[in-house]
Amino acid sequence: MHCINKQLIIFINPVILGAMMEHNLSKFIGSMVGTAVGDALGARMEGLAGVQAVHEIGPRYTDDTVMTLGVAESLVECKGYDYWDMTDRLVRNYEQEPWRRYGTGTSKVFRMMKSGRMGFGMLDRQLYPEGSFGNGAAMRVAPVGLLYYDDPRTLREIAYHTASITHSNELAMEGAALQACAVALAVSTDPNDIETEKFVGALRMFTKPGPYQEKLKAIMRLLNDHSSTVQVVRELGNGVEAINSVPTAIYSFLANPTFESSVTYAVSLGGDADTIGSMCGAIAGACHGIESLPLRWKEKVENRESIETLAEKLWKTKENFGKT
Repeated sequence: MHCINKQLIIFINPVILGAMMEHNLSKFIGSMVGTAVGDALGARMEGLAGVQAVHEIGPRYTDDTVMTLGVAESLVECKGYDYWDMTDRLVRNYEQEPWRRYGTGTSKVFRMMKSGRMGFGMLDRQLYPEGSFGNGAAMRVAPVGLLYYDDPRTLREIAYHTASITHSNELAMEGAALQACAVALAVSTDPNDIETEKFVGALRMFTKPGPYQEKLKAIMRLLNDHSSTVQVVRELGNGVEAINSVPTAIYSFLANPTFESSVTYAVSLGGDADTIGSMCGAIAGACHGIESLPLRWKEKVENRESIETLAEKLWKTKENFGKT
């Protein structure tokens, strides 16, 4: 497990203090509802090579949001991470709504779990010798970023644990940790003063040396060059692999000034549009807050009230951390 040193914590804390929005309920709700909005927006465009910006969300979200809600429910119920509870919730949610467009690998892992082959993760290695490196773990990790936004050591540990339930490849687990860190930093960022260099710098300090470091360097270069969508897809990707979608979601957030422009840009890149849209929505919502989401989307998003209630419970769980 990567050691997060004091330098990183010192780097993140000024952002937290500068934002002066500790335990901000609007940001928790914004991230959770933002996940569903980005998911439903991108679900209409999934698999396309590149499209014009989409401005209306679809009637349903997909497995991205369902699994995000499952992670949040478990964190709230257990007041932190519990492997058995989280695994059970993810499997039960899959059984209840298998039509939510679950990925092939994740579906197979859940079916193996249901048949009694549980254990502590690693079941994906029966399908992929080196474990799955898809983005199925990163797309559901936003609640971890919210609950541990001011504790990067624990955030990394829990992100890895939640990922390994279905995705044990290092690229998938590190991708989940990077996405959780981006959400955490967004909670701690003043939406009126987003300093991209500091944001990317904090992510680079958090991330292990390797492919994600190179992607983060590319993000900064693409931002500085005001690159075309073609160039962004070429360098960052828009696929189902974590390495080719988590950095893309982060870039989409940083390259655009509002929640709406961020997620519409993310899904316009095509490819795995629902997942990239949901991850971008989680980050942008955590930064800008629920008030920033367009009313026409908030009114239409599926199960919005229950998602908002769950986000508030997650926020209260975070609030209670300091009282125990």
